[in-house]
Amino acid sequence: MPRKIIVVTAAYGHDRLAALGGQQAVLPIIAEAGADGVEIRRELFTATQLDFLSTVAGEITQHGLEACYSAPEPLFTGDGKLNSLIPSLLQEAHQLNARWLKLSLGQFNTARAFDTLKQWLSESPVALVVENDQTDSGKLAPMQRFQAACGVHNLPVTLTFDMANWLWVDDSPQQAARTLAPSVSYIHVKTAVAQHNRYRAVALDDASSDWKGLLNMLPPDAPRGIEFPLEGRDLVAVTRHYVNLLREE
Repeated sequence: MPRKIIVVTAAYGHDRLAALGGQQAVLPIIAEAGADGVEIRRELFTATQLDFLSTVAGEITQHGLEACYSAPEPLFTGDGKLNSLIPSLLQEAHQLNARWLKLSLGQFNTARAFDTLKQWLSESPVALVVENDQTDSGKLAPMQRFQAACGVHNLPVTLTFDMANWLWVDDSPQQAARTLAPSVSYIHVKTAVAQHNRYRAVALDDASSDWKGLLNMLPPDAPRGIEFPLEGRDLVAVTRHYVNLLREE
């Protein structure tokens, strides 16, 4: 069965998305490029657009795409408590007909709240995945602690592995892959280059081939999300190029 390729709407850049007419405007591009799904970003919606998620869901379905939903929210807040917004975010994801909701980890300290989280998840058809972000909470050590706690307490939460975010927190992507791969259910394919003591995301063709080895360390059946920049005059052709590359690699 061919591996699934997801296109993250943010890969087209905020300005280009705005010029095209928003996230819904790139759905035909993603579909024509042969992708299997789209990752919709909550932060790219206006408050008004959030009231019409069911309409967006219909458009995604019309283009033959699956959906996942990303919200710029942590699973755990700064005081180590469960984020109270999670039930409403799960509901939004359900309205979008998304297969999973993606959050960052936040300040995970204890598994005491897992029973509450299990209850919330049992009441929703949407799965939850947690991504390593570009903060200290996204470093390997806390992600590993969370992964281990999920296993011990049978919490049905898996991981999104962002291939490049490890660089921002001075961790080894390869070490992270060796450690976390068994819990990874979704991959954010992203490459980055150093620039003025910082990192900048770049397209695969503009990076070294190290990404291929890293990708091969991760579950081959995990959907692969394109989160690196998709730029050019012909966005369908550019997107199709990388969809085909990642499906075959």
